Amino acid sequence: MRTWRPCDTIESAVAWKSAIERKDGPTALVFSRQGLPAMERTDAQLADVERGGYILKDCDGLPELILIATGSEVELAAKAYDALTGQGRKVRLVSMPSTEAFDAQDIEYRMQVLPLEVPARIAIEAASADFWYKYVGMDGRIVGMTSFGESAPAEDLFREFGFTLDNVLAVADELLTDFS
Repeated sequence: MRTWRPCDTIESAVAWKSAIERKDGPTALVFSRQGLPAMERTDAQLADVERGGYILKDCDGLPELILIATGSEVELAAKAYDALTGQGRKVRLVSMPSTEAFDAQDIEYRMQVLPLEVPARIAIEAASADFWYKYVGMDGRIVGMTSFGESAPAEDLFREFGFTLDNVLAVADELLTDFS
């Protein structure tokens, strides 16, 4: 099973194309109930969407912190990126709509996106949290769910479970302090 959780219409179109063209197994497309804003991309970034994970926003040189997000949480990660870079931090934002597609890429590409030299990493995803340790390591942080079955308006649930800009910035500050 290859799962795609797109953050906007561009990633949705790439996910749909991938699902149609795939001949070696099933594909699941997971969409948000919320309307999501379009992310700006260069032509190179647009080409990299099909790789399952790619650099959506970056800094000059090696980042201090990598934010990894999928689906509707990419918008939150983009806001955190903007706030952190506004504070003078060197941050990279990786959109990861399909971990299976990303994992199928060659090691050079994966290391280009998630260089081992940057241990300060935060994954943001409103589903299972434990899965993301694969990408953030044991010292990284995850803003994610550890329970199932909650029901309420999305805005209330996001606030309750820490999917807020203030919380992501607090986690980033803690992590950057730990690695400084």
